[in-house]
Amino acid sequence: MNQSVSVVVPTLNAAGRIGSLLEKLKKQTVKPLEILVVDSSSEDGTAEEVKKIADVKLKIIDKKDFNHGLTRHEAFMQTSGEFVCFLTDDAVPANENFIENLIKPLEDIKVAMSYGRQLPRSDARLFERIVREKSYSADSNVRSKKDIPKYGIKTFNATDVCSCYRRSAYLDCGGFSEVNTNEDMLMAAKFIYSGYKVAYAADAEVIHSHNFTFKQQFERNKQVGYFLEKHSEELGNLSEIGEGKKLVISVLKELCKAGRMIEAGKFCADCCARFAGNRAGRKKTRNE
Repeated sequence: MNQSVSVVVPTLNAAGRIGSLLEKLKKQTVKPLEILVVDSSSEDGTAEEVKKIADVKLKIIDKKDFNHGLTRHEAFMQTSGEFVCFLTDDAVPANENFIENLIKPLEDIKVAMSYGRQLPRSDARLFERIVREKSYSADSNVRSKKDIPKYGIKTFNATDVCSCYRRSAYLDCGGFSEVNTNEDMLMAAKFIYSGYKVAYAADAEVIHSHNFTFKQQFERNKQVGYFLEKHSEELGNLSEIGEGKKLVISVLKELCKAGRMIEAGKFCADCCARFAGNRAGRKKTRNE
């Protein structure tokens, strides 16, 4: 298998963590052909930290010009590897086999994209840990168009927190479009409807989680709701509501079984913020 791998890392005010991330990438069992950092004019010295690491390319853009889809596409086009991996600056490879395990599913030439497993940080609140564990299980899978009746919108699950794309398939399907969130999910849908497959590599692990405030959760899901409504046709007009309910019920059962009623209450409030944000985003799309 061709192991020509490029890595792209978008950054914003990541001075305290980018050096460690880049060093971990350089120590992988599959060495990156190149590492490209795209920094959105950080104000904390991120660029200076990147410059300290040998053989890492740095591109600086204006913060206002960052777009989840277009910025990644432009970065992709500046790389040369047969496989292009994306990592967010706050995702830490759990071990030195991360890249090796992430590209393994791509041995199947019909697999256009793979993405890895997110393990919660040590400081993650309890319900966030449970959500991560249920959203990113220990079981790998590969999905194609025939799986849509079984998985619904989850067929297009993907994340550029830690992902890898086959260059030829990416170009064949047109690449990322201008979108401010969920560019990974939209690309996965393009692949699957074009006859390719998307793989979840559970053994390609990164440490990554968030303890969002209710306001942050509202704003994040407002963007997601806007995206889902705007791109509903490209996603096969499939609904996320049923899968969302299943996850909420499953997490609540686990919290209640453990006697963590206060945490269950906080999780309910978090879910309300998610739901309200989602509805607000969808409404914004309809009013445009």
